[in-house]
This record gives sequence, structure tokens and C-alpha cells, in this order.
Amino acid sequence: MGKTIAVDFDGVIHSYENGWQDGVIYGLPVPGAFESIEKLIEDGFEIVIHTTRTNHAAVEEWLHAHNASFVEYIEITNVKPKAIAYIDDRAVRFTNWDDIRKMFC
Repeated sequence: MGKTIAVDFDGVIHSYENGWQDGVIYGLPVPGAFESIEKLIEDGFEIVIHTTRTNHAAVEEWLHAHNASFVEYIEITNVKPKAIAYIDDRAVRFTNWDDIRKMFC
């Protein structure tokens, strides 16, 4: 597994302010996303962009259109990768089941 970090695309890299729009990638980069990913790569981390989108070419095109310099160094997948950390705007950090019940019940 090494030093892999999985980074969600929508809401973490792509602003996604209007939610799902028939698969169109319409938003701008989230401020600081590109610079942070570049720094993580520079520091020796492997970055995997994790998305529910199945059109990975569209994600790559959007990254190129916004001048992401790291595209050749990352993987894009819709399969949960093995990683030491998952960065996701909709994640719930698990601590224990009592806290989860309090959050949702």
C-alpha cells in the first residue's frame, strides 16, 4: 500500500457547488487543492483521485483544462483504493458506534 492517499474529486478538488448535473463537471478547482496535491506528491505520497464518476477521461480533461500539473502522477478510479487516508467532503470519521447512532438516530 505504501504512502497512498485517496482524494475525493467532487467537493474536494472540484467545487461541485450545484451538485450532480447529468455528469457535467462545471465548477472550479477548490482553492488550495492543486497546490496541496502537488506538495503531497513532492513529499513522496501517491495520490489516487477517488470518484463515483465512471468517466475518468472527463475528470482528467477537467484537470488539464484547469492546468493541474500533477495529472501524469496520479490515478483516477471509482473503485475504493487501498490507502493510508481518505480525504472526502462527505465522510464521517468513525470513533465508535455510540457516536454514529447519536449522529444519525
